[in-house]
Amino acid sequence: MRYPSLLISLFIALISAAMAAKQPNLLIITVDDMSADSLGIFGAEIAGTSPTIDQLARQGMRFNQAHVVVGNCFPSRNVMWSGIYPHNTGIEGFYEVRNPQHLHLADIFKNAGYYTGIFHKVSHSTPYSPYPGWNADLTISPEGKRRDIKAAQSYFDATKQGIAEAQAAAKPFCLVLNTSDPHKPFYAQAKDGSTIPDPNVPSRVFTPEEVPVPGFLFDDPVVRKELSHYYSSVRRADDCVAALMAALDESGERENTIIMFLSDHGMPLPFAKTQVYHHSSNTPLFFIVPGVTKPNTVDDRSLVSAVDLLPTLLELTGVNHAGKMDGHSFASLLRGGSSGARDFVVKEYNENSGGWRDPMRALQTSQYLYIFNPWSDGKRIMASATTNTPTYRQMKKLAASDPVIAARHDLYQHRVVEELYDIEKDPDCLTNLVHSPSHQQQLTSLQTMLDEWMVDTRDPMLTVFRQRTDPAVRAAYVKAQQAEADARRKKPRQGKS
Repeated sequence: MRYPSLLISLFIALISAAMAAKQPNLLIITVDDMSADSLGIFGAEIAGTSPTIDQLARQGMRFNQAHVVVGNCFPSRNVMWSGIYPHNTGIEGFYEVRNPQHLHLADIFKNAGYYTGIFHKVSHSTPYSPYPGWNADLTISPEGKRRDIKAAQSYFDATKQGIAEAQAAAKPFCLVLNTSDPHKPFYAQAKDGSTIPDPNVPSRVFTPEEVPVPGFLFDDPVVRKELSHYYSSVRRADDCVAALMAALDESGERENTIIMFLSDHGMPLPFAKTQVYHHSSNTPLFFIVPGVTKPNTVDDRSLVSAVDLLPTLLELTGVNHAGKMDGHSFASLLRGGSSGARDFVVKEYNENSGGWRDPMRALQTSQYLYIFNPWSDGKRIMASATTNTPTYRQMKKLAASDPVIAARHDLYQHRVVEELYDIEKDPDCLTNLVHSPSHQQQLTSLQTMLDEWMVDTRDPMLTVFRQRTDPAVRAAYVKAQQAEADARRKKPRQGKS
């Protein structure tokens, strides 16, 4: 009678071993154009913007000094899912690279036996589109209809579909689910800033009187109205996250799923999106890794970069990748270790969605931010994605009579060649310390660090950076960059000088 008992024990042991060896699922959630401090748990000055995301973040480990590399979507997301800086992938703007020389998250996980699916931001999340690494574009329903990217129900349906298809294929899943909010168009906002009907009403709508005004903007009724639409859109993104998490919980896969959450860059208003300031890149990053992360843990000190996300996910899932990446894993931090944090992060900006080149580099430590703008000559006007916003139009209008706003408007348009900010004291980047006598040592140190990084990463901007005090060298560099972009698009961009 001993043998049946032994067989049962052996069977249980085999089942337990199989379960332990099961590859974890991966659920990546991104929000679109959301500043970190728009979320309650990341320091929002107004309550109620993100109850679901706040609750979710408390279940894992969050990073308060996490930064994306680029302040606009296409190149930013390609850094995340390649682990490579834009100047090394060739994906510096909003254009396709049909012969990429690197593997992508979708390729790597598909080759490792994962079912790979994506919802929204499909063309922006790979070198070109359609991309063979995805098993499914979940933006399209099984009936062939495009799902409403502003509707919470779409996120439930897409997540449910992706998990079901992975289960049917007996594969772990790698799902990249991207909310459309709070990317423009904001909830119920017309192009002129007025309020219009919107079928996708968030679970809470904010009023102009109650919203906080970021320090890098200015307090004005027009700005407050636009911010009320923005924060209502933040809440609608939270509703979408609630819906997709409901689908995950319903599937029974939650306990074997790694969850990662972040934004692709800051809010789509002046001095945030398409810039390299602190609020352009500071992203609300958190992980929930079953058996690894402890609930409600916070890392306030470790600088981490979006270029490190793919290497970290590979280590967490045990997936191998033989290719070379610029980033490195910080999985040790999630386990309570100390390796993987950076002494500094580097941000770069190259080209807007219209093909206009305004190249910039920025290096940020825990205290200081240094920015190099070779295109700045006092005449050239930066082509920012936020210029058509009501907030910008009001800034331009008020600049005619308000000298403080006029100075901000001039900086927005023309910038200066070099900028230096004390992020600890001035996270809104209002006081440029580049000519401050007491900050020259810090300035030189940051310049040296950026120079070394450019050498290490083979940044083609190195030559002009080393000759940054020569206006002619800067002008020639930017002219050549613009000519390259024009040739690629086969259509000259209209100058803004």
